[in-house]
Amino acid sequence: MTKIIKEYLIQSLAPGKFVSGQKLGNELNVSRAAIAKHMATLVNMGLDVFSVRGKGYKLSAPLSLLNKDDIAVQLSLTQSGIIEVHSVIDSTNDYLMRRLPNQITQGQVCLAEYQSAGRGRRGRQWISPFGSQIYLSMYWYLEQGLSAAMGLSVAAALAVSDAILLHCGVQVQLKWPNDIYLGGVKLAGILIELEGQALDPSHSVIGIGLNINLPEKSVREITQQCTDLHAHSPIEIDRNLLSAQLISCLWKRLAQHSEHGLIDMLSEWHAADIYLNKRVKLITGDKEILGICRGLNNHGALLLEVDGKVKPIYGGEVSLRGNE
Repeated sequence: MTKIIKEYLIQSLAPGKFVSGQKLGNELNVSRAAIAKHMATLVNMGLDVFSVRGKGYKLSAPLSLLNKDDIAVQLSLTQSGIIEVHSVIDSTNDYLMRRLPNQITQGQVCLAEYQSAGRGRRGRQWISPFGSQIYLSMYWYLEQGLSAAMGLSVAAALAVSDAILLHCGVQVQLKWPNDIYLGGVKLAGILIELEGQALDPSHSVIGIGLNINLPEKSVREITQQCTDLHAHSPIEIDRNLLSAQLISCLWKRLAQHSEHGLIDMLSEWHAADIYLNKRVKLITGDKEILGICRGLNNHGALLLEVDGKVKPIYGGEVSLRGNE
């Protein structure tokens, strides 16, 4: 019930006009005090809501919400059933993972305006202010088992790069294993979760968090340097159009990966690799290895040169940083 109330309030506030607290209470069959508490929750979610006695509640600016039908039209889909948009959710990845294996179809997408339990790699919290990012997860079936998951993050990162270039002409940088950078700082992250066996048909959920227009408060809460697309784009970002382009680019890159692996993508990755042929620091727990990034191999492993020898480093509990 709480989620339904929040979604109703968000839809009511979105046009940017005053809405009476008494009227909202009557429509939802709750007290004005309950409406006030829910409005406070919306503020904590990142919405800039204020109130004026005698007028009610209002957003500081109109809110352009994600709309699954608008996204479906951009994708030329006759039905929007493969796409779900939620105002509030715990995690788009978790939502799709809970639907495995029978309540989900290939390429199915979940988007959300706000995640209460968004996650990055190694369980880190992903700060998710309302309506200021694209939070998107896609299901992808792995017919050849978990071994086919190698390189998925590379394909997904290239898809994000494709969509941003298509939408606003901005060229991003890629950082192994799962980050997209712009201007030398983080713009987006990828989280891939898997279920199944090495050689049996398996499942993957590919989650993407892309910063669009971050509030200053949220930037202060994020523990690493970051940026958003709004700060670099020559045009106003249309989140519905960009979401459709991101979905389309993901479908294409994942199909390419399923059919050919990474062999046809490596040159594109290397052209955008932020650390290619630069000194880097590889961190695993408390251990640090210094070397030179020599790009990726056909399996998506990092090629790290240490003392003149190049060895592949596969994903997992590792972090790559510059060591200039």
